[in-house]
Amino acid sequence: MATLRVPYVVPSPVEDAEQLRKAFEGWGTNEALIISILTHRNAAQRKLIQQTCRNLWGRSHWTKSSQVFLRSDLDALYLSVEYWFGFTLNFVFKGLLREFPILLHNQRAVLLWTLVPAERDAFLANEATKRFSSSNKLLLEIATTRSSHDLLLVKQAYHVRYKKSLEEDVAYHTSGDLLKLLVPLLSTYQYEGDEISVLLAKKEAKILHEKISDKAYDDVELIRILSTRSKAQLNATLNHYNNEFGNAINKDLKADKDDELLLLLRQTITSLTVPEKNFEKVLCLAINKLGTDEGALTRVVTTRAEVDLHSFKQEYHRRISVPLDQAIVKDTSGDYEKFLV
Repeated sequence: MATLRVPYVVPSPVEDAEQLRKAFEGWGTNEALIISILTHRNAAQRKLIQQTCRNLWGRSHWTKSSQVFLRSDLDALYLSVEYWFGFTLNFVFKGLLREFPILLHNQRAVLLWTLVPAERDAFLANEATKRFSSSNKLLLEIATTRSSHDLLLVKQAYHVRYKKSLEEDVAYHTSGDLLKLLVPLLSTYQYEGDEISVLLAKKEAKILHEKISDKAYDDVELIRILSTRSKAQLNATLNHYNNEFGNAINKDLKADKDDELLLLLRQTITSLTVPEKNFEKVLCLAINKLGTDEGALTRVVTTRAEVDLHSFKQEYHRRISVPLDQAIVKDTSGDYEKFLV
């Protein structure tokens, strides 16, 4: 899939729904057929297929074959089944991810892809607050690379699905300096226009430099500037910082490369100003000589294929000198590879 390619002539939702029903019937699951349909439909088209499935069949045609294909994660399974067919499964086995680690990379990818973007991000954010899958970097990624409107939709979907706010869960599962950074970033509805104030940029560049020079990385003013200013205003401030003080701000935030707060501050700045560089870095770390981080690779492809994957594919190629599709083919196999490329 890598970047979404929708055919010029798209079958009707009824035709796609019928093909998916056939793919789930019988003793086995036709995963190739499922992938060939879902990876070539955009979010609106997948939504129509989902509605058609629920209207035509609902509970009666959700067979054990579809259960076998989709049982990669308990919450993901419930979410996907309810979303597509309108009912809840009560017969799911935990621990299958440990039993079938290779097979389930593909299943998880399809599960994430079937969800609309806000519901997908809500699910990923909830995972990131859990003890055994916690990820402050993922929470920060969602907070800083989604538009203000999209982030609002994520928080609404989270509220509907989990009966509490995303900020509430983040506050409960984090503490200290990380809490001071993450909650404001998730809570703010930033202005997204192009208007900037040069005077404000100069003033706040000076504040940022003073706080960083004093190693006051958790200072309320530093976090306020990063979490509330529009991307255009923040870019103006950081350009002035670079021109006035002779260093890019992220260079000055490398005093301790192992400090998580500094790492997240650098990620915040990169994601807010040049998000394609953040995703390109995630992909470089996910596909490397030491092994493949399927979780990160799946997340980036499924969340950005319909947004901006094409832009950081170019960044990836420039940095690694290998096309992203070629790197994926080298590091993956089977249906998982077919889904990703």
